Amino acid sequence: MNKKIAFIINPFSGTGRKEDLPALIQAGLDQHFSKPEIVFTAYRGHATELAKSFVAKGFDIVVAVGGDGTVNEVARSLIHSDTLLGIIPIGSGNGLARHLGIPMNLRKAIQQLNQSEPILMDYGLVNERPFFCTCGTGFDAYVSTEFAKGKRRGIMSYIEKIITGYFSYKSQNYHILGEGIDLDVKAFVLTFANASQWGNNAYIAPQASVQDGQIDISIMSNFPVIAIPTLALNLFAKNIDKDLFMTSLRAKSIVLQREESGPFHYDGEPYEEGKEIVIETIADGLKVLVKKRF
Repeated sequence: MNKKIAFIINPFSGTGRKEDLPALIQAGLDQHFSKPEIVFTAYRGHATELAKSFVAKGFDIVVAVGGDGTVNEVARSLIHSDTLLGIIPIGSGNGLARHLGIPMNLRKAIQQLNQSEPILMDYGLVNERPFFCTCGTGFDAYVSTEFAKGKRRGIMSYIEKIITGYFSYKSQNYHILGEGIDLDVKAFVLTFANASQWGNNAYIAPQASVQDGQIDISIMSNFPVIAIPTLALNLFAKNIDKDLFMTSLRAKSIVLQREESGPFHYDGEPYEEGKEIVIETIADGLKVLVKKRF
């Protein structure tokens, strides 16, 4: 019996045209699947509603076609269900897709669905909000907020926000509590990672695994301008955890306390969070398709 598969496309993800995607999807799938159901989202949160309806209808696979934010919206409706998550990455960063080895090439990503198998992966909760790649506060949350305000998408717009923001953002004081952890820090970046990277192969937590039941905590302290080239090199070379300005921790759950409410992000989507934030991991909560190992 052919598998029932649905594709949820975010027309606002990334920078390319989306009108041709349905035809590419139908052409790229093989005989393992029934005729795909393909829908476009119309507003923020729409993908969550659509995915929930596909689960209720007994679909075997729901594919998120977009960036990490779209993946989040779809995946939150699939957790603890028998419906598998597929990903076709067309966003600005695509952190989870890159971590899972899903091709960035559109046609290759579609074709990989034909030769894929499910794995169980963890997900995180930040004050009960699910996240699947990373969440955090500090400079990356600030950049996510500024990026969301802009009209232009894509990596170059993101880099522009990073460069201009560096000179205006001020580090904050935090208290981190967890099993064996009781730490006061002043951090420029504070990331809680289920997967290893923010996106675009910037590995903020190189040792993170989506199957270890742990959250990797990456703390970047203040650094001078002269250190930026080395930090950038280490981010992309998977060595940031060894950098002089980094502290790396690991825990199943964390309580984060800060002096004031402010920006936070989960999977790159910015919002406001309070002074106390609880971050925890839920092991084996989601079934996701990855490349089949022969």
